Amino acid sequence: MVSAGIVLTFTAPNAKSFQNPELARIVFYHLPCAILSAILMTIAPYFGIRSLKTQKQIWDLRMTAAMELATLLGALTLITGIIFSKVQWGAWWNWDPRQSSYLMVMLMAMAFFAIRASLEGEKRSQYSSTYLMAMLLPIIFLIFIYPRLSVVQSLHPDVIKYGGFDREYTITLYTMFALIGGVVWWLYKLRVRVGLLEIEKDNPDAKLANRDHSATPRVVRPVPLSKPR
Repeated sequence: MVSAGIVLTFTAPNAKSFQNPELARIVFYHLPCAILSAILMTIAPYFGIRSLKTQKQIWDLRMTAAMELATLLGALTLITGIIFSKVQWGAWWNWDPRQSSYLMVMLMAMAFFAIRASLEGEKRSQYSSTYLMAMLLPIIFLIFIYPRLSVVQSLHPDVIKYGGFDREYTITLYTMFALIGGVVWWLYKLRVRVGLLEIEKDNPDAKLANRDHSATPRVVRPVPLSKPR
């Protein structure tokens, strides 16, 4: 399905009103990565709160997996954005408000991993969870509020608004968003499963403690034993 979506991005008609209409199709990858990264960064603090409240490692794993994928998608957003900036606006980096604010968000995301790398045990989970809770409001402001202020002049709103996206272009964009989102969800579940297996390998007794459910109920039947000689 992803392969078919990639083919679709190359066969979609060129968008209008772009400096380079043919290469503007990088938006098919840039925009879904940016939106999904923002969603994960706003969900991760909830996992952090649950980790602090329950002290279960499963929530710490979910928080870490969400931030890892959010940072990966954020890096892809910056890379595709830099290419788009060069092709459409003539410079690799224009210090556009959206570019600058997203760069600040990525720096805060990388600080999360620096905190985790510097600590061990319960402190690592507690401090990183607390950091995410403190990071939530700045992230919301930098991603959703600041670039849309009336006093902020950005290249992005005009390009997207007057890009001339026809019906086929819009359908392709939504299709890639759904496909990339499905891949991200699949990777997220795999990352959490790998984390659980690592914990269970190091500490077999932690298996039930890290799950959200108890063990499967089993019926105990008497087993006949031979008489000792």
